[in-house]
Amino acid sequence: MTSTTIPEPYESVLHSDDPLRPADIECSSKEVCLFLTEYAERLLGSGATCMRIEKNINRMAATFGKKVEITIMPRHVHMTVWHPGIDDIYTYITSVKAAPISFSLNTKLSSLSWTVADHNLSLHEAERRFHKIINSDYENPWFTLLLASLANACFCGIFGGDLIAMIIVFVATAAGFNLKQVLLSRHVDARVVFFICAFVSAVIGATDYVFPVSSTPAIAVGTSVLYLVPGIPFLNSFNDLLYKHYICSYCRLMDAIVLTGCLSIGLCLAMKLMNVSLF
Repeated sequence: MTSTTIPEPYESVLHSDDPLRPADIECSSKEVCLFLTEYAERLLGSGATCMRIEKNINRMAATFGKKVEITIMPRHVHMTVWHPGIDDIYTYITSVKAAPISFSLNTKLSSLSWTVADHNLSLHEAERRFHKIINSDYENPWFTLLLASLANACFCGIFGGDLIAMIIVFVATAAGFNLKQVLLSRHVDARVVFFICAFVSAVIGATDYVFPVSSTPAIAVGTSVLYLVPGIPFLNSFNDLLYKHYICSYCRLMDAIVLTGCLSIGLCLAMKLMNVSLF
């Protein structure tokens, strides 16, 4: 027969008037805090809003029988986890790693929080599923490239571009987006990436001025860089503003503005090089 030793902070609670559930004594506040901090860091890095992160964290913490206080900063997550009535509290701070925005990862991690709450999963099972998600969430870069190119070509058509202009935009987007994938995989600064990709795509998009084969060359140039517009940071900034996460809102807005500026500089230089004027 083997005996199980219950941690001292929990031993007194087992004899109190408000006993814990079996799931509550399986994990300490430190274990829960480390897991939830890593979870929040991944969500923030994948482009989730602060409101979503807070709701997901609180949902899982309640399932584990814990209370949590979380402070979300642009580059850090500060979390404190404790169990009510027990001298068991743990605080941890982690930095947010730079990562591309991923709707897929965002959705899967949010779904995990609901699964934990609805099925009352243990911490260890939640950790197992979490690591399975983050280790298997890899999108096919070629498929993403194809979809992005087709989407941007469709934007060209929506704004009035003819078929030739749409083909030019498709090629310009494919070249720029592929370059973006390569540069980001080599950890080149995102501002430099936006500048270079905008320049390359705009140069290709402006070839219709050099070899006029389309009746809408201006639309081809203007839409060739639309795939670089940082729409998600702009939207997240507005969402954070509504829910009073002012620091994150301001930083996300500044990041979006800076990236838009880099995009604009690359576009203007390409137009200057190709001797193209839209005014």
